Amino acid sequence: MNTNTVVTFCTAAVLGVALVAGSAFGKAEEKNMSDSWITAKTKIALFADSRVKGSDVSVATTDGAVIIRGKVDTDAAKQAAESIAKGIEGAKTVKNDLQVVAPSKREATDDKDDAITARVNAQMAKDTQLKNAGIKAQTNAGVVSLSGEVADLATSAEASWSAWQVPGVKSVKNDLRVKEKA
Repeated sequence: MNTNTVVTFCTAAVLGVALVAGSAFGKAEEKNMSDSWITAKTKIALFADSRVKGSDVSVATTDGAVIIRGKVDTDAAKQAAESIAKGIEGAKTVKNDLQVVAPSKREATDDKDDAITARVNAQMAKDTQLKNAGIKAQTNAGVVSLSGEVADLATSAEASWSAWQVPGVKSVKNDLRVKEKA
């Protein structure tokens, strides 16, 4: 009878741990799904609105914070995109990093932006502290946006400084997040 009690207790403990672990895992997946769902809903809403060329706007969501980047033709389109993103259920905040670039200047700007991004990535690859830090660079109208998660504030500062050293960079937006220490 004592053996049955021990087996029952061990079985209950294993099932309890499995349920708690499964619940925690489900919450992590739910959070990620939520961010991707907000991103998808925002992108669909931008495509559906005639005031904005949705294909010219990229959307990223982290913990409910939406960032919209890219190029639009007018300030009215920039404001419309921000308004659309703010209207999406689940979007806690919206950061509007859209650049207003006239269509006639768009092609020349796009070519330069690609080259600037390539140079920024090459510059970071030369730096031992930055090359494996998981930093993503994106350039819009000469403005380099850095995103990702870094180990410490010094790495974040080094990434900004490194990007500033690249020819053609007009400004650097540092959206890097510093990992929380456990």
